[in-house]
Amino acid sequence: MEDRTLKKFTTAKFLSFALGFFGLQFAWQMRIILSGPVTEDLGASPLLFGLIWLAGPFTGMVVQPLIGVLSDKTNTPFGKRHPYLMGGALLSALALWALPNSEIITNSIGSALHMHLPELSALFFAAIMIWILDACVNIAQGPYRALVPDVVPQEQHSIANSYISLAIGLGSVVAAGAAPFLKWAFGYQMSINAQFIMAAFAFALGMAWTCTMIKEPKYPAAEKKEKNAESFNFIKALKEFFALSPEVGKICWMQFFSWIGTMCMMIYFTQYSVHTVFGVPDLSDVSEFVKASYDQAVLAGTNFSSACFALYNLVCFLVAIPIGVLSVKFGNRKVHVLSLLSMAIAFLFMGLLTNVKIVAFLMALSGIGWASICALPFAMLSQYIKPGTEGSVMGIFNIFIAGPQVFVCTLVSWFINKHAFPVLDGLNYHWEYTFIIGAVCLALAALIASGVKDKTVGE
Repeated sequence: MEDRTLKKFTTAKFLSFALGFFGLQFAWQMRIILSGPVTEDLGASPLLFGLIWLAGPFTGMVVQPLIGVLSDKTNTPFGKRHPYLMGGALLSALALWALPNSEIITNSIGSALHMHLPELSALFFAAIMIWILDACVNIAQGPYRALVPDVVPQEQHSIANSYISLAIGLGSVVAAGAAPFLKWAFGYQMSINAQFIMAAFAFALGMAWTCTMIKEPKYPAAEKKEKNAESFNFIKALKEFFALSPEVGKICWMQFFSWIGTMCMMIYFTQYSVHTVFGVPDLSDVSEFVKASYDQAVLAGTNFSSACFALYNLVCFLVAIPIGVLSVKFGNRKVHVLSLLSMAIAFLFMGLLTNVKIVAFLMALSGIGWASICALPFAMLSQYIKPGTEGSVMGIFNIFIAGPQVFVCTLVSWFINKHAFPVLDGLNYHWEYTFIIGAVCLALAALIASGVKDKTVGE
């Protein structure tokens, strides 16, 4: 389908388009903030916590390319992408409910079977729920990104991706800020269970609105039959992907290092807040008495992490549309380089300073880079996508988002696990090292981005 057949989006239509991603990010933000406290309470060490996080990259590398190709070939009365968007949202909602109830569920299973399950069975169940949640988020995310070139004219791709960035920022702000706000304003501490249930409703309802309001284009029956007859060859698809333009390889390496840096923060920031900023020792292998003595400090550190994520994503929300507008005026490359450098500087100082006010400010500053990462790489890539291959291209591109996470979940978590030091009630870890690693990778991404050429519409 040619771009000339696509009607320009109005502001209202962009908002309807982005609401599903608001729900997706709401759910993902809860998983980012709260999976650490949930799994550590069940006995996960830093290394084991990192390995559990492998759910995201592995499902991203396997699920998104596969779902991307399937969505290109899917033909239902509901469209190509919509079945994957709603299916991912509904399955994620179930996993969001089950994750914080892992211990209750495994105890109930043990009682029903009249047997005593091992203590780590709850942690194993929680890990499975995280894997299911991550897989389902990936099922929805790839086709969602592919929906941009499906329904939005090319000259509006940067704006469309900026609205997604806006939705990511707003969804994360609400998700991260809800519990700290209720505690500050009303003295009410929202339970972890309630926060996960809230995320489940947000994901399902937001995606339902987008699927209802955004209609997919119709393809002629003959074209559908031809597309469905094609078999998928991953190696061939990969060669065709890199043959799109010499710039595609640069964009992929830029994305690779951007996401190593970003995931160093996303995966470990809550642990950094609790254990480095608030000085709580590692609680994965201590007595219940010691755990109880740090309950208030853990809660304070978790609330601080949520508040910082809210600031981080609030800035993302505020600058998302301006970044899209500036990229149209000055080009994607210049805007993205400056955004990545601001994030690298923020991460560097977070690795050196642990004052709560400074860390909160630096998290807010890094939100500029996050807004750009959520939008401009996809806008850069979408310029080279051939009609009919949107899902497969976005699925392959996701490998350069998921792959870096494997690095962070394994080597970085191993590195942190190796750098323990004794404290009063046991051990602690140098979680701040993750930000030094992140800063270096973001600087490399900015360097690569500076060499990416912008393609003009019609070129």
